[in-house]
Formats: sequence, C-alpha cells, structure tokens
Amino acid sequence: MGKMTKKEILKGTIKHIDIKSIDSTKIIDAMREMSFTSRDTARATDILVKMINEKGSANILCIAGSTSAGGCMQVYVDMVKANMVDAVVSTGASIVDMDFFEALGFKHYKGTPQVDDKVLRSLYIDRIYDTFISEEDLQVCDKTIHEIADGLEPRPYSSREFIKEMGRYLTKKSKKKDSLVQVCFEKDVPIFCPAFSDSSAGFGLVLHQVRNPKAHMSIDSVKDFYELTQIKMKAPTSGLFMIGGGVPKNFAQDTVVCAEVLGVEVPMHKYAVQITVADVRDGACSSSTLKEAASWGKVDTVFEQMVYAEATTVVPLMVSYAYHNSSWKSRKSRQFAKMFDAK
Repeated sequence: MGKMTKKEILKGTIKHIDIKSIDSTKIIDAMREMSFTSRDTARATDILVKMINEKGSANILCIAGSTSAGGCMQVYVDMVKANMVDAVVSTGASIVDMDFFEALGFKHYKGTPQVDDKVLRSLYIDRIYDTFISEEDLQVCDKTIHEIADGLEPRPYSSREFIKEMGRYLTKKSKKKDSLVQVCFEKDVPIFCPAFSDSSAGFGLVLHQVRNPKAHMSIDSVKDFYELTQIKMKAPTSGLFMIGGGVPKNFAQDTVVCAEVLGVEVPMHKYAVQITVADVRDGACSSSTLKEAASWGKVDTVFEQMVYAEATTVVPLMVSYAYHNSSWKSRKSRQFAKMFDAK
C-alpha cells in the first residue's frame, strides 16, 4: 500500500443496504425459535414492531457508533420515510461526518484494518476500522458547516435548529438522493446531536466563531435537552430504538427524569431496544442494561431487550422485518419539529 496512490486506495465504495428489497421475515421468524442472540434479536424485533403499532407513541431512534458509514444509513432514512420514528438523537459524527458528508457528494470506501496507518496519514486518508474516508473531503464538509453558520442570525441555537438549516441547505445543494438530514427536514422529524461539536461540525463552528468574534451563533445543548423533553411530555408513551450507546442513549432516556424535575409526571419509556457490543461490567453508560435504567426511572422493563451484537449484522434484519410487516403503513407522521417552529 505504501506505493499506492490515494486514488488507487479509495476505490471501492461502501454501499448502503436497501431493506425494502430484502424481506427478512422468514429469518426473524426462524430466529424466534432459536437461542442466544438469535432469540434476543427476534424479541427485540417484536418490540420494535409493537413500538410502531402503538398509537400515539413517540418513537426515538438513537444512533451512536459508525453504522452510518458502514452501510446502514439508508436503513435509518427508510425508517423516517415510513414514519417508524418521530425523532432522532445521534452523535454528531453520524449526522455530519457520515450523512451530511455523503449528501455533499463524498463517499466512504472499503478498506482494511491491516494497514500502515502512517501511510494513510501521509495520504490524508482517515480510517474507521475497515472503512476509509478522505480527510480532504471532510475538510470541505467542515467549511460547508462554516458557510451555513455564517448565514445565520448570531444567537444560541439548539443542535436541532442548526441541523434543520443543514437540511434546508441540502434541498438546494444535495448531490445524493436520500440524506437523513434532508429527509428529516422535509418530514419535520427533529434531529438532536447533544454533543454536536464532537464531529466535523465542531471544526466548522470554531472557524465561524474565530472569524466572527463579536457576533456569532453557538450551540446550546441545554436547549436541546429541553426540546427533546418537551416531545416526551407531549407524547408520554414512547419507545427507544438505540444503536450503540453513548450520549444519544442517555440523553433520550433522561427526558423522563427531566420532565419530573420540571414538575411534570410522565411514565418511563414504554419500549426500549438497545443493540451494543459493550461489556456491562465496567459500569459505563454505553453498556448499562435497560433493566439498570429502570432503577433510575427511565425505562420500563415490560418491553425491553438488549441485543449483544455488532449493529450492522442485526439492524438490517430487524428493520426489514418491521418494514415488510407493513403495519407502519397506517402510522401517521408526528411532525414534532413543528412544535418548535410555532414558537
């Protein structure tokens, strides 16, 4: 690889799986009669379908990790298009470095972990395990965020507000048919990134503030928390479909406690599924079980399921089953983003 050019290395692109064209119903039905992670996956899928079927439930998709770069982004887009989820809570990387990045016309490439990372660095290639991405392309993404920020009124914004402006930008400039940011903008599905600056967006926003020291926009994470809690208070019945853990998981779970602090009693999240490979024994939030969350008053334990699996292996199966179950067809869009536009 040391003698290869950047163009030769960045050759095979990652293709996002299309769950609409693959019906996993028979696989999930068979897994239901098996053991171990197979049976857990089937039960988690049944809970996901119950979430979708529950009238009035506010369903929140939580995304952490790199599944968006690894081929699952279209899965999340199709969930939004099919009204399976009503809000998204994500890491900044999944939304900016992966989805918005591809909407600008850039790609993720098939790579290998068996590589000299110093060689990659010399070629300005970043590695996500066995996936490659051009650092030069990422810097274009940084500058685009800077451009969007420069066009906004100087004031604090929730990440939802800023991502909405990213979606508006893509309606005119997108080079990709389906972008999660754009689809959510068009369907009034709010996206929250509570650690928004921990991504390519952070570099663009730093650039914006440095070049506009006396009048600049900023991200208000407390506003994020209050806005998502308002969604929980508006639709007390709720479900969480969590890919990985981290900040998105805890942020969404904590809305129950936040509502209580505000003097509003709401029930715990009724449905909860988490897909993770994290070990529970170190006490970290990413790996804390959903039963543990019940002790904090966050998640009920009737319809909850942990699935210990690498997410790209089970998410497509689960969502394909839910899609081909067809129950989503009668589910109406909640358009929660309009709650905040009216203010």
